[in-house]
Amino acid sequence: MIKRSAQAAPRKPRRDAQRNRERILETAKAAFTRHGAEASLDEIAKQAGVGAGTLYRHFPTRDALIEAVYRSDVEKLAAAEGRFAAAMPPIEALRAWMLLLVDYIAAKHIIAPALNSVVGGPSRLYESSRSSIHGAMQSLVQRAKASGDIRRDADASDLLRAMIGVSLVGSGSDWQQSAKRLVDILIAGSQPEKPT
Repeated sequence: MIKRSAQAAPRKPRRDAQRNRERILETAKAAFTRHGAEASLDEIAKQAGVGAGTLYRHFPTRDALIEAVYRSDVEKLAAAEGRFAAAMPPIEALRAWMLLLVDYIAAKHIIAPALNSVVGGPSRLYESSRSSIHGAMQSLVQRAKASGDIRRDADASDLLRAMIGVSLVGSGSDWQQSAKRLVDILIAGSQPEKPT
């Protein structure tokens, strides 16, 4: 007789179920951006090309869907660190990821009203994402330090604070372009001094 483990490994979702989930998340992000937290879930399902039952099977509540949209963006940002590190020299990977961080912050600003509707507020979500984002930045900074592309005293937390700070101060529509220029300034300022 074959004994089964008391705790079987969770099954991975089928490929079509995963595609449905991703389509729902992309559609929901666009809907929450346009219509806020009260966007119609039935309309989101329709626009994603799935039935309402499929949407509710993946996301049983509106809050669950809003949270999943936010977490999906964080996961994509964190995963980009590995892709960039594998495909680019250290300084270019750091720069590319910081530019992606600007886009992530911009998207977070847009969906913030929907996040504010989540029970308990968005601070719990922001707190849980902080370590993923900091870990990705830390890894890229360490790699750039090891290659000699940036100074030994460069700090991932300082770079993150600068990027987040410019997004908080930026009230105009051009803050995103300003933040992208800041990426180049931060990268240049983090490079080691050249001997004279």
